[in-house]
Amino acid sequence: MPAFHMPLSGNVSQIFSQWSAFISAIGNSFSLVTINMGRSANPKVEQAVLEDVGSYGRQLGRIGDALAVLVAHFDPKTPLTPAEQDALDAFRCMLREIEKVKARTLPPA
Repeated sequence: MPAFHMPLSGNVSQIFSQWSAFISAIGNSFSLVTINMGRSANPKVEQAVLEDVGSYGRQLGRIGDALAVLVAHFDPKTPLTPAEQDALDAFRCMLREIEKVKARTLPPA
């Protein structure tokens, strides 16, 4: 009587060897999602900054904190246009939303 195997119950060594060959062809890292942040003039410097200084989120957070200080003390000599005022309002709103996210995700200090 011939051997009978249900689907996925037989020998799978061929499948593993195909996956192994595929993964080794793409390198040691494998992920389902890849995010390409664009071209960098100097990828080595960018990678070093990310590793040694901080992630993009941390860098943006510090820039946002510094801008918030400047906006708080901003006293224009000429009135802002509606578009300029909208930009400042949107920035302040973004900072408030970021603080809400931090409050619900970070442990209490």
